[in-house]
Amino acid sequence: MPHQDLPVVTVNVFPGGFNWGLYVGRDKGFFAEHGITIEMQGTPNSVTQMTDLSQGKFDIAMTAVDNIVAYVEGQGEAAIGPQSDFMAVMGSDSGFLSLVTSPSITAIEGLAGKTLSVDAMTTGYAFVLYEIMRRNGLDKAKGDYGIVRAGGMVQRWNALAGGQHAATLLSAPYNIIAKNAGFTELAKATDVIGPYQGNVAAVRRSWARQNRPKVLGFIKAYRRSIAWLYEPVNRAEAIEILRRALPQMTGEIAQASYAELLDPARGFFRHCDIDRAGLACVLQLRSRYGLPSRSLNDPERYCDLSYAADAG
Repeated sequence: MPHQDLPVVTVNVFPGGFNWGLYVGRDKGFFAEHGITIEMQGTPNSVTQMTDLSQGKFDIAMTAVDNIVAYVEGQGEAAIGPQSDFMAVMGSDSGFLSLVTSPSITAIEGLAGKTLSVDAMTTGYAFVLYEIMRRNGLDKAKGDYGIVRAGGMVQRWNALAGGQHAATLLSAPYNIIAKNAGFTELAKATDVIGPYQGNVAAVRRSWARQNRPKVLGFIKAYRRSIAWLYEPVNRAEAIEILRRALPQMTGEIAQASYAELLDPARGFFRHCDIDRAGLACVLQLRSRYGLPSRSLNDPERYCDLSYAADAG
C-alpha cells in the first residue's frame, strides 16, 4: 500500500534529539511497514500540549509521564481539570535530563538565591529539578532559590544563554550545545535521583480503544527504530537522519548526541517498556511536591501495558 494511502497518526512532540526514533521510523519506512504513517507536530510547552491532547487535536503525545500523572490527578497547570482519559502506552527514555548552569556556577550550592527555570511549575520535569536541589541542601519551599516558568527546552536554553536565569534542566542536544558554549553541566538527573521514567507515548483511552491497530503499529515501529539505532553499523546513516530532521545541528553536536542518547547504560530504553522503578520515582516526587497534596501509589491509573504486550 502506498504511504499516502495509509492511516495517519498525528504525534505531538517537544523539539530535541529524543525524537530520533520517530525520525528513523518515518525515514526508514518502519511506520509504513506496520500500517501507519506519522505526522509530527511541535509544541512550545506542556500546557499547550496537554490542552491540545484533551481536545483531541492529535493522536499521540511524546511527553513526560509526569504530565500524564498530573492531569489524571487534576494537578496539571492547564485549566482543563482532571483528565482520567489520559494514559501512557509505551516508554521511551529517562528524559536524558542534565542540570545546566551559567558559566559562573561551579556547584549546586552556588545556586542559592539564584533564579532557575522550568517548563511548567507543577508538571513535567520541574519536580526532578526541585529534588536535585533538595538533595543538595536547597529547599524551594524555604525560598532558597527562585523558580520561573520559561517554556519548553528551546525557550529555556535561550533564556539561560541570554542570562535571564542561572540554571535549568536540558537534554540532548541542548545540554551539549550549552557545554560547548561554556555553560556548566553540573549533574545528570538519574545520577542524583536514580531510575526515572521520562518520555512516554501517551494517548486518550477512548481514542486508543477505537484505534488499537494504530497504537500497536506505532509501538512496533518505534521499537524497530530504536533497535535499528542501537546497531553500530547504522551509526553514519542515523546521524544523517538526525541532521536531516534538525538541519541546524552541526556534525559535532550530532556525534555527541549519538554518544549520549545511545549510551548503553542510560540511552533510549531498548524494549520501549515503561520503567516501573522509574514510574515509582515519578509518583514519589509527585507525592512530595504535587498540589493538592496526595499520596500516589497506583501506577495502573496512568498507563495500560496491554498495548505494549500485544505489540509483542
